[in-house]
Amino acid sequence: MKIHSFLLAIIMLTIGMAASSASAQRGTTITGTALIYGYGLNTRTISRPFTMTINGRTSEADATRYLQTLQRDGQDDFAKQIDRNDLGRFSFSGQVGLPINAILVDRDGDDTRIRAVFKRWVGFGELRRGYRSVDYPFTYVEIRIDQNGRGEGTIIPAARVRARGSNTLEVEDFGTFPGRLMGVRLRGGRLE
Repeated sequence: MKIHSFLLAIIMLTIGMAASSASAQRGTTITGTALIYGYGLNTRTISRPFTMTINGRTSEADATRYLQTLQRDGQDDFAKQIDRNDLGRFSFSGQVGLPINAILVDRDGDDTRIRAVFKRWVGFGELRRGYRSVDYPFTYVEIRIDQNGRGEGTIIPAARVRARGSNTLEVEDFGTFPGRLMGVRLRGGRLE
């Protein structure tokens, strides 16, 4: 009987550790609605719920190294360098999330500012036909969250990035206007 109690205790402890590990891996979740304006031949405006999960951040040393790579070697080498990172996920409802490759979190007045860059969804038709949009391989997200965990932001679904100076990232939008992130809410965890 003591062996069964001991085994039951070990099983319960293992399940508890797995559950706490899973909740620790979830990180901070941000939800809201993205309003994305059409561009090119596709001029329709779409609205889709999104989820962004943050599990880590880019260190200042890594951010400096990435900017130096971008300035020296261009966005293709920058993409290769950040491609290994998985600091969270960004997804629209109904799609598999893509890994966030670089994320910076800082304070801007009373708000928390989150800036994320990741390789975007590229359609087969874009690649096959060699559309100009292939030169815009990233998605850029910038969100501001107030002290109550609510906010808004901007999304550039197809972006090209360049380094300007030693500490400035310039983001160019393929579309006419950047998209808007509305009804943004912070769920689970703190960013600071």
